[in-house]
Amino acid sequence: MDMSGARDDRAARGAPAARERLVVIGGDAAGMSAASQARRLRGPGELEIVAFERGHFSSFSACGIPYWVGGDVDERDRLIARTPEEHRARDIDLRMRTEVTEIDVAAGRVRARQVDSGAEYWTSYDKLVIATGARPIRPAMPGADAPGVHGVQTLDDGEALLDTLARARGRRAVVVGAGYIGVEMAEALINRGYEVTVVNRGTEPMSTLDPDMGRLVHEAMAGLGITMVGEAEVTKVLTGEDGRVRAVATQDAEYPADVVVLGIGVRPETGPARAAGLPLGPHGGLLTDLAMRVRGHENIWAGGDCVEVLDLVLGQERYVPLGTHANKHGQVIGTNVGGGYATFPGVVGTAVSKVCDLEIARTGLREKDARRVGLQFETVTIESTSRAGYYPGASPMTVKMLAERRTGRLLGVQIVGREGAAKRVDIAAVALTAGMTAEQMTALDLGYAPPFSPVWDPVLVAARKAAAKVRDGAR
Repeated sequence: MDMSGARDDRAARGAPAARERLVVIGGDAAGMSAASQARRLRGPGELEIVAFERGHFSSFSACGIPYWVGGDVDERDRLIARTPEEHRARDIDLRMRTEVTEIDVAAGRVRARQVDSGAEYWTSYDKLVIATGARPIRPAMPGADAPGVHGVQTLDDGEALLDTLARARGRRAVVVGAGYIGVEMAEALINRGYEVTVVNRGTEPMSTLDPDMGRLVHEAMAGLGITMVGEAEVTKVLTGEDGRVRAVATQDAEYPADVVVLGIGVRPETGPARAAGLPLGPHGGLLTDLAMRVRGHENIWAGGDCVEVLDLVLGQERYVPLGTHANKHGQVIGTNVGGGYATFPGVVGTAVSKVCDLEIARTGLREKDARRVGLQFETVTIESTSRAGYYPGASPMTVKMLAERRTGRLLGVQIVGREGAAKRVDIAAVALTAGMTAEQMTALDLGYAPPFSPVWDPVLVAARKAAAKVRDGAR
């Protein structure tokens, strides 16, 4: 449909032309955080806010979907922070089931299409926020779109998966990929009583860890009854006479499946932004300045899973799609759009996850990250406990630390253990952000009592070992 002469919907709705308009593309974490913060700073009489969301839900926690599917969260609506009606009550014109298909930067407008009716119209903007998120990677192979094959990114995806689980004739599941989503979904399916096989291209699960630490995760998954197939790539999804999935195939084997979950990661959803000529980084995400303004465009901002962020350890752009970043991006954008001032300086790559009672955490660089950029480093791995060894409930914990050779600068930390292990990575995240050395970390005044840690916290034990290794190397 040629809409070049279509009326802008501001005129069609009779909105005052003098009012500045903010258009937000995306109704989840980054987009609606930006809209809400802008509304706090500027009232409806000063700023009109129009937001578009192509799905059925707004402001939801995608990170909680595996726990909803697994039954830890008892209902979908517990994952929704704010409904469309609640946003509208705050004078944000949130238009659901409406996707933006085109951004016309020169004219300052976007083309919107109503998903259910197909109706299209243009909406002009004075300021634009792009928060289009990410899409699950769906490999280009036969059968990838067959009924029973699911990506897990939105609440719609979660509902579709739960529907398949309720209707499946058998109890066999295959998870493709063993990153955060793959591992979490494997646990969720085990909790649902499924026989679970995880097929992974890497030798060990959790490629965000070094292989020696990933091995600990592998052992824990095997202990849960999850079959791990490493160094294997799914080449096709096999279907039955009814067209539904019946198995996945690698080059060497077939694995029966009544449901398949794709857990091989996500890509930034930047189709309209790319077509509009907005700047993208090496990973396909939008590039912004510290204020989250799209580079080279005064009145366009972007945040969330569709952008690349500065890695403060590497000094390079990375693609790190996490809800924590998205909410911070939205706050920064909304503050700047609303007339204030805020920046997002970057990340150090902190993430946590779990497999049942095994906690997994990392921040900073892995060994291969450091090697890739030419850093020389020392590594140490220590075994400790979550509490004083004599206190009831103390559980084992493994901490791996990387420090730069000669300078001793902290480069990265990985932790695998039981209760109380994962959040200890926050100590290292703060140290990385501050540019501390392993030696400086040893003097950190951390809280101590036997129910919470040994007298030397495991992270500080690793720092002592790393500092000593750096000193020995210097000598």
